[in-house]
Amino acid sequence: MAHITFDQVQISYPGKDESFVAVDGFDAEIEEGEFVTIVGASGCGKSSVLLATDGLLPISGGEIRLQDKKITKPGPDRGVVFQDASLMPWRTILANVAFGLEMQGVDKATRLEKARHFVELVGLAGREDNHPHQLSGGMRQRVGIARALAMDPAVLLMDEPFGALDAQTRELMASELLRIWDLDRKTVLFVTHGIDEAVFLADRVLVMGGSPSRVVEVMEIDLPRPRDAAVRASEAFGKYRTHLAGLLFGATTASPVAP
Repeated sequence: MAHITFDQVQISYPGKDESFVAVDGFDAEIEEGEFVTIVGASGCGKSSVLLATDGLLPISGGEIRLQDKKITKPGPDRGVVFQDASLMPWRTILANVAFGLEMQGVDKATRLEKARHFVELVGLAGREDNHPHQLSGGMRQRVGIARALAMDPAVLLMDEPFGALDAQTRELMASELLRIWDLDRKTVLFVTHGIDEAVFLADRVLVMGGSPSRVVEVMEIDLPRPRDAAVRASEAFGKYRTHLAGLLFGATTASPVAP
């Protein structure tokens, strides 16, 4: 049984005269512990699919199932990290990470202990008493990841979490994310517009296209883990990157990638 199933999903937005169908016929299955990225042109509905998976956005057709249970609303089994970490500026880093546990009624000693663990996990030990304005953009995103992980979700949903970072910090954060993910291999669905990022992170890449949009190709990424700079520089990585660029931009150089 797939961990997440998308079955003929349709997502529509109301218009003045009629609804605009952004996504239609979106089909995919994601296995437990997979790291799957979604790429596609701007406005193709990548983030809409992610929000629908969290239950924040209703779908107009089909089904999204988590462990064969239909998703109809948000739940603690899904953690979300957005492009903007949306930290509470009046709270310390530790208190931000502990916030979800606090809302669940976890006692103070337990939630702070868990929060400290995840602050350390994302490489921010010693910054627990800082406030968000004292951190760089990359550090704030680490806090957002720690906050999501502290809830121990079955699935981590990430909507272009590194999109606002500079290129060097973005590559560093991608490597850090894989280090964290490798510890317990949670199921991850990661939306990105970055071709290199999509290939570097993923077990599989879902490529969205068309109008309305749907999955037009599923790329299996057969690159060794753990992944590092040497993987980025490899010939195999370059072939995946070229193929994906061809799919997204219509390059004539696109050709099937050998396993």
